[in-house]
Amino acid sequence: MQQQFDASKLGMWLFLATEILLFGVLFVGFGLSQGRWPEEFKQAHHHLDRVLGAFNTVVLLFSSFTMVMAVNSASRSKRKATINYLIVTILCAIAFLVVKYFEYSHKIHEGLLPGQYFTYLASTDPMAKGNSVFFGFYFMMTGLHGFHIFAGVVVLCLLLKETIKGKYNAAYYTPVDLVGLYWHIVDLIWIYLFPLLYLIG
Repeated sequence: MQQQFDASKLGMWLFLATEILLFGVLFVGFGLSQGRWPEEFKQAHHHLDRVLGAFNTVVLLFSSFTMVMAVNSASRSKRKATINYLIVTILCAIAFLVVKYFEYSHKIHEGLLPGQYFTYLASTDPMAKGNSVFFGFYFMMTGLHGFHIFAGVVVLCLLLKETIKGKYNAAYYTPVDLVGLYWHIVDLIWIYLFPLLYLIG
């Protein structure tokens, strides 16, 4: 059992390493583009709502805490506590996605979109190109992160279903632990995305 647990954890860490590399490429691309259009990036980031970004940061940090508590409860065979912590984690993730929906809706309405779809400034404005590149990275990075949050919600719901059935206890809680690792990495990525996009200036 211990060997299976170690193998599963190693497999999860390898998967998470590929996720970090994926976002790492985007971070590098963002940095290079920011070096090319520094003033445009500073101007563009003012269109992002720092309050909503900070709220989502707090929500994800709290969800990391509840996920830790879910793993801890599962390891101690506290089924009811595990269920409650998983539910709170799921609600936090949904709250994050709802806030992102409103942010995206505002950007779309204002024409703050990538590439040729950027209509907030006239195409002849010298700042338009850099602004459109910024929002290209914004939608790519936050969209990819949002997809990971959504996938996490799906997995957490499945985990909750199995926990309600009493599948996990002190003798076996590997899936809860592995999902916890995934969730922490997703939260950690946002910790980097928030200052990079929202606090750039």
